[in-house]
Amino acid sequence: MRILYQFPLSHFCEKARWLLDYKELDFVAQNLIPGVHRAFAQLKTGQNTLPILKDQEKWISDSTQIALYLDELYPEHTLLRSDPELRESALEVNAIATELGQHVRRWGLSHALSDGGESLEILIGEKGYLRQFEKYSKPLIKALMAKGYKVDSQKVIQSREKMDILVAELNQRLNNNGGRYFVGDRLGLADIAVCSMLAPLLEIEGTPWEKEHGENQSEEFRSYKNFLAELPLGQYVQRIYMTERRARVDWRGI
Repeated sequence: MRILYQFPLSHFCEKARWLLDYKELDFVAQNLIPGVHRAFAQLKTGQNTLPILKDQEKWISDSTQIALYLDELYPEHTLLRSDPELRESALEVNAIATELGQHVRRWGLSHALSDGGESLEILIGEKGYLRQFEKYSKPLIKALMAKGYKVDSQKVIQSREKMDILVAELNQRLNNNGGRYFVGDRLGLADIAVCSMLAPLLEIEGTPWEKEHGENQSEEFRSYKNFLAELPLGQYVQRIYMTERRARVDWRGI
């Protein structure tokens, strides 16, 4: 039994879910409690972050390491090309997407934590102890996330500036490859990484970040979403999600 330990709202966990779905591998998405997850992660992997994949007796931490592991053990539907130049290019794009994802997380979280609690509803789940004691769990999780991801005003501003730089670089790389995929002529690690990292900003349909009418959005968030959606990069992310994201497991987890 494969188990992916995750947060439903994490775009790095979305990347791991997509990697497993792309490989057509069965798995269970198991939710952990934010903050409390660190002790579990440290015990099992020596790291303190999610996602973590448990495959039989093997524990793998970090979405990129999960991708490399899956390609090594399950070579069908390869995520990286055998050609050295294409492989290196994909890993470069993946690294840029990873850096972008860190800034998207901080900037997006700063907005999510002030959206009236909608995002926290997803985090605490529909049942269990967090829901049973939500009066106490909501403020606790909010405080843990703000502290853990350093959501202070200056760092949020810096993350927004860095997002602009990385989005421009990815947009140029996509255009250089003809606009259909980032590397070669089919979906791979680079595409999954970029799309997963930008999904929260575009509020992609069928993802944890989907909103029906843009409720509770700040003007700043709405403006950036519109800016991104008008770029070739944003249109590409929406297209890839529509045509190639074939989810096999509910992102809500258990």
